Amino acid sequence: MSIRDDIAALEASIGESIVGQREVIRQLMIGLLANGNLLLEGMPGLAKTRAIKAMSRHLEADFSRIQFTPDLLPSDVTGSEIYHQSESESVFRFNPGPLFANLVLADEINRAPAKVQSALLEAMEERQVTVAGTTHPMPDLFMVLATQNPIEQEGTYPLPEAQLDRFLMHILITYPSVEDEVEVIRLVRREEAAAQHRDEPKPEPLKVSQQSIFDARREIAELHVAEPVERYIADLINATRYPQQLSEDLARWLELGASPRASLALDRCGRTHAWLSGRDYVDPEDIQAVAHDVLRHRLGLSFEAQGEGISADKVIEELLSQIAVP
Repeated sequence: MSIRDDIAALEASIGESIVGQREVIRQLMIGLLANGNLLLEGMPGLAKTRAIKAMSRHLEADFSRIQFTPDLLPSDVTGSEIYHQSESESVFRFNPGPLFANLVLADEINRAPAKVQSALLEAMEERQVTVAGTTHPMPDLFMVLATQNPIEQEGTYPLPEAQLDRFLMHILITYPSVEDEVEVIRLVRREEAAAQHRDEPKPEPLKVSQQSIFDARREIAELHVAEPVERYIADLINATRYPQQLSEDLARWLELGASPRASLALDRCGRTHAWLSGRDYVDPEDIQAVAHDVLRHRLGLSFEAQGEGISADKVIEELLSQIAVP
């Protein structure tokens, strides 16, 4: 099988466990291949955790889940130095925490205080953790997939802009259609029936190797990006910083523009989208396809925009309509 076949098989296998969320599965694949961290947001019960677990089940990778709660400590996430004593020696040894895995599910990340949230920052950005003055590298394949609930804000700690900027994409998960919900009922019913036959042999799930992910990333890194497309990315990001140059509405709605991380994220996600589409070059449509997920958590909306009920997605739509496409 080719690298593309391996990745296509992984995406199809995840889709067998998740009904009606094809776009979300594609976004997860983009995040994995673009080597970024993802923030998934949606109402309870919309398969956020299930989608992440399905990805880990079909990858040759270690999976770890951290349930964020208000009483969690940073050492509960990163690990800590433990004193070991024996007849021959007495030493402090580092015991890795659940953060040291290939795929880390940070469940309901906004339920932990800022001190615990910040424990993820170094790992997400630098791919390492420093404890007691010693730096411990993360695995070569490392990805934080955080979930948050948009309701039940009592007892939560909103993610600060500095941490939000470290997420490659902010993925919104919506309700399934009626037809998809019927299929969800049937899928869970089949799973419950299969669970009653524990003694029967079950087929081994597809396992895609980490090397296939690294090989795909190598091909994505070599994709051609023409100078006009690069300029298009820069123009989009620059427009978030100086919206008054485009329209009065954007000037009223936008208070804080995107950082250079947004440009880099658009480039990486655009190249990945093009590769998944079977092309060896990036088209402006690839940039437009990932713009909402890359930008919606990086824009600071004004009080006026919030009062008018203007969402970040609405602002992004206006930006895309105002910037000339090469």
